[in-house]
Amino acid sequence: MSTQDAYPIDVEAIRADFPVLDRTVGGDVTTPGEGEGDTEPLVYLDNAATSQTPKAVVDSIVDYYYSYNANVHRGIHQLSQEASVAYEEAHDNVADFIGADGREEIIFVKNTTEAMNLVAYAWGLEELGPGDSVVTTQMEHHASLVTWQQICKRTGAELRFIEIDDEGRLDMEHAAELIDDSTEMVSLVHISNTLGTINPVAEITEMAHEVDAYSFVDGAQSVPTRPVDVDEIDADFLAFSGHKMLGPTGIGVLYGKEHLLESMQPYLYGGDMIRKVTYDESTWEDLPWKFEAGTPSIAQAIALDAAIDYLEDIGMENVQAHEELLAEYAYDQLNRYDDVTIYGPPGDDRGGLVGFNVDGVHAHDLSSILNDFAVAIRAGDHCTQPLHDTLGAAASARASFYVYNTREEIDALVDAVDDARQLFA
Repeated sequence: MSTQDAYPIDVEAIRADFPVLDRTVGGDVTTPGEGEGDTEPLVYLDNAATSQTPKAVVDSIVDYYYSYNANVHRGIHQLSQEASVAYEEAHDNVADFIGADGREEIIFVKNTTEAMNLVAYAWGLEELGPGDSVVTTQMEHHASLVTWQQICKRTGAELRFIEIDDEGRLDMEHAAELIDDSTEMVSLVHISNTLGTINPVAEITEMAHEVDAYSFVDGAQSVPTRPVDVDEIDADFLAFSGHKMLGPTGIGVLYGKEHLLESMQPYLYGGDMIRKVTYDESTWEDLPWKFEAGTPSIAQAIALDAAIDYLEDIGMENVQAHEELLAEYAYDQLNRYDDVTIYGPPGDDRGGLVGFNVDGVHAHDLSSILNDFAVAIRAGDHCTQPLHDTLGAAASARASFYVYNTREEIDALVDAVDDARQLFA
């Protein structure tokens, strides 16, 4: 069996679409690819932070700026019309991608963080008060945890945290205790960016709905890596970012059920989100434009559209299968070492990342050593400081995988980790 036959996707063909993967690194950052130490092929394993971008997506940005660069919804001229059509079609494509009912349920924002804040301010400040509770989890990203923490402080609502067990899974009995008649919102991450835990979001959403609460799913790590259908989950809100799914930075998505978005007041005010303005009163435009004030991220939205097309050509089931294959392989290889602690569930039951620490080696030192071997990973608290406190770790290293990664790159990671182990022994 050839190396390629071991994968559910054509990795070699996919890698050819990403010129950055041909880089050599390791030298002077002021002269990338030219310094004396820039001799090692890049092994990019920081995809949970930001994925790389294929040529087709970059080409879509170039085509917009070269061919029909204009503002949307504000001109009768042809370029504005073309830009408006492309921008609106991007909403339609996103809606189809996640199983939403239509563009009315798709709000373009900068990133997952802005989506969280939009709901927290537009819904939370209006609906929450003393005696209410918001339930979240111990593994939340700061984008969720800090946002709801501050909204609860302002409104007097109580913020509750579902605990995790020794494997890094949610304690569902504890969840059932916390989600009660006082609960107005249950906000949880679909896949932990630190543990790799895949949470039962549909089950928890059902628990929320049983007490007439809403659910908000942080899909930043799930939507890019597996089929996600908001109708199947029955989530009231879901958020994700383009830069984690082969798209550009500066574009994210808030999905919300249409009747909820209709009931909410705008989070930002300005141009394009208004229908009629007088010196005394204003009325709002229809969804989704009601929540997209000012000139939007037009080029980025068009590029996200192209990124979705690229992923759908691969097939999201295949994307998921490839990620799971690599995650299990990395888990098994790192788990051979007694002095390596891996966080989260077993390798065959996690998303496409592995968070770990080497005894006696700070995660930042480990990342620095791996960089000398041209292996790019993440090191730090991954915007989950409270979770790291719960784990008893100041920081952790994280390797995360995507459609262009290979077993050979994981071998390079493990070899570099082994060298770091020996260096600090």
